[in-house]
Amino acid sequence: MRTRALRPTRSAPRRRTASALALVALAASLAACTSGGGSTDGPDGPGSRPGAEAASDAPKPEPVRLTTSFADPTAVPIDAPVTVTAAGGTLDGVEMTSASGDVAGEVSGSEWTASSLLEPGTDYTITASATRSDGRAVERTRTFHTVDLTLAQQTFPSIAPLDGETVGVGMPVIVTFDVPVTDRALFEQHMHVTSTPAQKGSWYWLNDREAHYRPASYWKAGTDVAVDIDVNSLPAGNGVFGQESRTIDFHVGDAHVYKVNAQTHQMQVLSNGKLLRTIPITTGKPGFTTRSGTKVIIEKFAEKRMNSETVGIARDNPEAYDIDDVQWAMRVTYSGEFLHAAPWSVSSQGYANVSHGCTGMSTADAGWLYAMSRRGDVVEYTGTDRQMTLTNGYGDWNLSPKDWRKGSALS
Repeated sequence: MRTRALRPTRSAPRRRTASALALVALAASLAACTSGGGSTDGPDGPGSRPGAEAASDAPKPEPVRLTTSFADPTAVPIDAPVTVTAAGGTLDGVEMTSASGDVAGEVSGSEWTASSLLEPGTDYTITASATRSDGRAVERTRTFHTVDLTLAQQTFPSIAPLDGETVGVGMPVIVTFDVPVTDRALFEQHMHVTSTPAQKGSWYWLNDREAHYRPASYWKAGTDVAVDIDVNSLPAGNGVFGQESRTIDFHVGDAHVYKVNAQTHQMQVLSNGKLLRTIPITTGKPGFTTRSGTKVIIEKFAEKRMNSETVGIARDNPEAYDIDDVQWAMRVTYSGEFLHAAPWSVSSQGYANVSHGCTGMSTADAGWLYAMSRRGDVVEYTGTDRQMTLTNGYGDWNLSPKDWRKGSALS
């Protein structure tokens, strides 16, 4: 069961509003009197500043009218930018603030538009300044509250790898949403991956909660990658909105590619194209065939308990096992395939397949491999008639670039 802190509102001011226009009347006409160098507020209301004084018999100037892009100030939507529009004068500027900080925006002609979407359940203040046709400056302040959302109406993006992590050349970018995203195309337009050196890639949606990004071929060693998931307050469909925008940066280390041949019972260990070592191994015996295809190291354990019941082998089955302290274990499938030390099968390593699907090797070889490996390193398997699948781990590289691109919501 997942748990996370209640976040009815968010800290970063990133939301937008849409609706019918509501009138903010800043001025009707000028009728201010002055005496002894002082001034009184005219019909433009508090905050008006006197400009050039009009003669009593002169035509009354056109009033400045400012309108905002929302009707109900108690529940302003967050799915479009807030705008302020001026009529009858010149819009000089708009300031929008909340307890979390200022909201940037730009004036274009007679309209100001917020640069970001707003936060739900948040109080905002707009202060608009304008100049009337007679040169008099007017100002008006208005407060409003954005619509309140529950956690069920917000989807939070988790990202792998971690910020600052160094990964292998096979590591995809994985974004997982805790509430389903219906409008995948809109979200994908706001999910950006930038690499240095540049490598073209694309997103693939495994389902409405999980999207992966990978280049056409393995990342180049030494690549720096920046991920920007800019979905804060973005409508996800079905009344759900992005809960927060996320950014992470990661680095791609040396190109570690391990080639396992289940027929020869050998594994070649390559780093940046150079063969470092050939290791005798054993893979799955009949009935427990190891999958062929491209796998990626998902996680590492210096020591791990391995119990056959977790992979569907009951304790009363002759094939059952329960080993408390398997050393140097590196997971490559969700279904339970690991590379690990298997001192109990050393006599078969290099000669026969006797495991329950894992790739076993001597403790010394396993420790050496574990020390140089990281999440995202690639393990390429050949020699069996059982194929690796896309979703059983980081199976991304088992699709051709053409088929991968078909998984984009924008394809």
